[in-house]
Amino acid sequence: MSFRTLDALDPRGKRILLRADLNLPVKDGRITDMTRIERLAPTIRELAEKGGRVIICSHFDRPKGKRVPEMSLKPMQAALATTLGREVGFVDDCIGAEAEAAAAGLKDGDILLLENTRYHAGEEKNDPALAAGMAKLADAYVNDAFSAAHRAHSSTEGVAKLLPAYAGRLMQAELEALDAALGNPQRPVLAIVGGAKVSTKLDLLGNMSRRVDVLVIGGAMANTFLAAQGHGVGKSLQEAEMHDTARSILEQAKAAGCEIMLPLDLVVAEGFAAHSPNRVVGLDDVPEGMMALDVGPATVEAVKAKLATARTLVWNGPFGAFEIAPFDAATVAVAQEAARLTEAGTLRSVGGGGDTVSALRHAGVNERMSYVSAAGGAFLEWLEGKTLPGVAALETR
Repeated sequence: MSFRTLDALDPRGKRILLRADLNLPVKDGRITDMTRIERLAPTIRELAEKGGRVIICSHFDRPKGKRVPEMSLKPMQAALATTLGREVGFVDDCIGAEAEAAAAGLKDGDILLLENTRYHAGEEKNDPALAAGMAKLADAYVNDAFSAAHRAHSSTEGVAKLLPAYAGRLMQAELEALDAALGNPQRPVLAIVGGAKVSTKLDLLGNMSRRVDVLVIGGAMANTFLAAQGHGVGKSLQEAEMHDTARSILEQAKAAGCEIMLPLDLVVAEGFAAHSPNRVVGLDDVPEGMMALDVGPATVEAVKAKLATARTLVWNGPFGAFEIAPFDAATVAVAQEAARLTEAGTLRSVGGGGDTVSALRHAGVNERMSYVSAAGGAFLEWLEGKTLPGVAALETR
């Protein structure tokens, strides 16, 4: 994949429409997690410090084409200003006369935040007229919202076709990390895929089994695979209707030369509760009245041994119910080993999607991995091998 970065853009004197992801968690009118703004800040600063006139657009929540006051981006204005240490203007729309006047009045280094793009019903329909309205505000387009790149919307794809388009620094980092993980990885490649249900990760499992050397399956979905092989799983969460599919995935992986690793032992308890009485059992020793909530120590050691021989790790999903102790043990142990190998320079580690960011943060390794993506759905669709419209729109041809 070839795409233009900020290295190819001289922003001085130009109005730059920057697609950000400011869809931040807000409770009682207060932002509870500033991670996305903090990750966006380097791109904004670079453009502004080089004399660009930065115009930020984003969606927020799901107003469905209507003006919903509590879904306004206005509260993000102060958060951006505080993080950047710069004044940030605000305009009450993302197109139209008011937005055009505000954009035209910008000076070099100024920053302007536009109102929620989803206040327009055309945003999610990739309406050409809405895209043209946003394109009128700027001389160039920069997309720094990988987390919204799986959507073909006016602000992610439509406008990118109307202006010279570039990847921001966060988008660039995401794409380079993902290319190093699956595009052109150092082998062997080991993937860890966890989660509750096989049914929600069929495309992901299929794509991984064709592209990695070792696929480790954890989480509750491992119970479905074990049950499909004839192991009793007690009252563990599993999908009986997916047994044939699980067996088919195992056969496809074998044909592709991908080694599948399933749990060797399990940590079981009577209920899903913190510090619930638990014990380690073999695969054929799960009591009828108990459920598997984590993988056991033999499984952890086997995974660590495989990590020692791997050069690239792709991680999506925890091994167990990491939110409550002691069922976080396997996830924490493997995460810390992956971080140690990453710091030692023998492993490139990329994680993201779903609960993965929370699980790795819980293990204390987010900053020790090569790259942890907070992109959610976009990261998952990339793992599934799908084309992301917002990324495709940036490709140079």
